[in-house]
Amino acid sequence: MRKTYLLPLLTIFCTFSVFSQQMVLKKGEIIDNLSVNDSTKNTYSLYIPKTFSMDEKWPLLMVFDAEGNEKKALSMFVLAAEKEGYVLAAPKLMDSISLTKNMVVAGQAIQKVASLLPIHNDRIYAAGEDSGGQFASLVPILINGVNGAMSIGASLSNSELINVKKPFHFIGMVSKENFNYPFMLTDTKLLDRYKFPNQVLLFDGNGNWPGVTYLQKGMQLFTLDAMGRKWIPMDSTYVEKAYQDDLEKVNQLKNIGDLLWAEQYMTEMMSMYGALKNTDSLRSVQKDLRRDRSFKTMKRAENAAFLKESMLKEDYQFYMEEDVYTHNFNNLGWWNHQMGEIEKFISGSKPYERQMGHRLKGFVNALAEDNISIIASEKVVDEDALAFLYMLKTILEPDNYEYYLKTISLSAKNDDFGTSLFYLEELLKKGFKDKEKLYDLENTALFRITPEFNELVSKYLKDARYDIKVDEN
Repeated sequence: MRKTYLLPLLTIFCTFSVFSQQMVLKKGEIIDNLSVNDSTKNTYSLYIPKTFSMDEKWPLLMVFDAEGNEKKALSMFVLAAEKEGYVLAAPKLMDSISLTKNMVVAGQAIQKVASLLPIHNDRIYAAGEDSGGQFASLVPILINGVNGAMSIGASLSNSELINVKKPFHFIGMVSKENFNYPFMLTDTKLLDRYKFPNQVLLFDGNGNWPGVTYLQKGMQLFTLDAMGRKWIPMDSTYVEKAYQDDLEKVNQLKNIGDLLWAEQYMTEMMSMYGALKNTDSLRSVQKDLRRDRSFKTMKRAENAAFLKESMLKEDYQFYMEEDVYTHNFNNLGWWNHQMGEIEKFISGSKPYERQMGHRLKGFVNALAEDNISIIASEKVVDEDALAFLYMLKTILEPDNYEYYLKTISLSAKNDDFGTSLFYLEELLKKGFKDKEKLYDLENTALFRITPEFNELVSKYLKDARYDIKVDEN
C-alpha cells in the first residue's frame, strides 16, 4: 500500500520597502541556494526541524565548510538537529577568497536567518569539520552574538586572537588517532586558564566524522550550558537523562578497560553539569580511578608516547623545511625510511604507540600539504621545491594517484622525461587505469609522443594512442 506523506510547511512573510512577498520554507528538508541578500550572489542552505514553531525562540547552529560543500556538511547535522531542536544554516564559503570576506558572508547569513526566524539571540553557535572547524572556532571571536563553536577534528585556528573579555563555549571532537588530538588538549588547557567553558569529546578510529550521537551530544552540551546560564528554563528531566547517559558511557569505558578515556570523560562531565547538579560523587569516583595501578600504568605509557611524538614532529618539521629550501632530493630515501618506522608503530602491539603512529602519519601529510599550498601560492613558484614535495607525497601517500600525476606533469614541463617515466611506471604499477587522463595531462605534449611513454602505456593499459617508431638510420 502506498502512503502519502504531507511535508509540513512554514510560511514566513517578509516585508520589503517596495513590495511584500511570501517566502515558503519547508520544515524537515534542506533548502539550498537561498539568497543572503539582494545585492550579492552569496547563498546559504537552511534546515528547519519538523517540530519548529514560530511561537518560540530556537537555537541556531551555523555549519561551515571551507571547500564550498555547505549542503553536504549541513546534512551531517540534520538527525542531531531534529533530536535536539536546532535550526541549521550553512553559508557558501569559497576557498578562493579571503578569510575576511568569508567571515562577512557568515555574519550576513546569521543576520538573514535571524531576520526570518525567531532565533534565540544568546543561542547562536558555529560548527564545522577540519578546515571548516577551524573557521568555526574563529566565528565567536570575530562575529558578535555567536556564543559557541563545535570543531570536529581541528584545534583552534588562532589562539592569539582570543579575547578573554569575550568568552565562548568551545566543544572539540577528535579521534586519538587524529594528529590534532594533542593540539586540542593544549587548547583546552589554554581555555581552562581563560575560564572559557570547553569540552573535548573523543571518538574511535581515524575517520574525520564522529557518529550522529556525538553531534547530538555537542548540541546537548550547548543546551545544558544555556540552562546553566539561565538563558533558557531549567529542564530537570532533560538534565538527568543526559547525566545518566553519560554515566553509562563512563561505565562502558571502564568495562572495556579504557581507563584513560573514562577518566577524561568524567572531567568533561564535571564541567558539563557543574552548574546544574552536585557532582561530588562523580569526583570521588574519578579520584579512586586515578589511584588505580592500571590507570597509572596507562597514563605513563600515553605520556611516553606523547613525548616521543613531540620529538619526532620537531624532526619532521625541521628536515622538511631544510629539504624544501635546499631542494634535497637525495633525502627522499630518509623520508621513505621514516614512513617505514611510522608503519611499524601503527602495526605494533602497544596501543598508545599505534595511536601515535596514526597521528604522525597525519601530521607529516598535513605538513607537506601546507608547504605545497604556500609554495604554489607564491608569485614566483619555486618549481624544484614543488617537485620535491610532490615526490615526497608519493612516499607519504603511496596510493594517492594525484601526486604521481603532478610529478609527471612538472617533470615533463622541465624536459626531465627520465623522472616522468619513473613516476609514470610507479603510477601504473599502483593500478592507475585512466588512460584519457594520462593523455590529457598538462605539460606532457612532447612526453606523450615518446616511444618510452607509449611502451609503458601499452605494457600496463594496452593500446597506446601513439605507435612511435624510431628510424635506426
